[in-house]
Amino acid sequence: MKPTELLVLAGGFGTRLRAVVADVPKPLAPVATRPYLYYLIQAWVAQGVRSFTFLLHYQAEMIESFLDTLDGENWFEGCTVRALREPEPLGTGGAIAYAVRIFGIKQSFVVANADTWLGGGFDAISSVPAPAIAIVEVPDCSRYGSVEVSDGRVFAFREKSSMPIDGWINAGLYHLSPALFEQWQGQAMSLESEILPDLVRSGALRSVALKTTFIDIGIPDDYFRFCRWIESEKIGVL
Repeated sequence: MKPTELLVLAGGFGTRLRAVVADVPKPLAPVATRPYLYYLIQAWVAQGVRSFTFLLHYQAEMIESFLDTLDGENWFEGCTVRALREPEPLGTGGAIAYAVRIFGIKQSFVVANADTWLGGGFDAISSVPAPAIAIVEVPDCSRYGSVEVSDGRVFAFREKSSMPIDGWINAGLYHLSPALFEQWQGQAMSLESEILPDLVRSGALRSVALKTTFIDIGIPDDYFRFCRWIESEKIGVL
């Protein structure tokens, strides 16, 4: 059965972007007349997402207030929306594990980053059995590290490099099972550097190649690129 739940990782500190966006958390970085998260939610709803869980920590109250505003504008009509604050920074893996425990999640779910724009992918990642990771091809993967795949499975994550080469990278979109987090003991934990590599070593991690727009606003250059893109009205769902 396809997952219906989207968990949104929105609790990070956004330190790399703080030089240009200092007064709000990264998901609320201003883009044209709206916060960045507005455009993400619009895209997710257009892709059929109807159940949202926002995982928060840094300046959580600001994101909660923004979500309340959208709810008041009937943005989430027909959707279920909830937010969960981490009691302390738990990392990406710990934030997911905390949500699984608090909400008693029993079915598989999709996870997305609140700082990554993808023009599509929810249906594609939902259609592949968990655990699965979405990947996109970029002309320079040196900033991200690359993902090596064969026959629809990930067999290696390569470290970031100083050499600009094209390749496949982690798109920040996942289909995961609650079983991955059953042994969690409350510690901070990284999805990217702890859980995913273990899945690769066991040969269990599937890959879903997306042919869609990818922009990670984590650094100023790409944040401004996204702003210019929105202002030029080049994204069809807007």
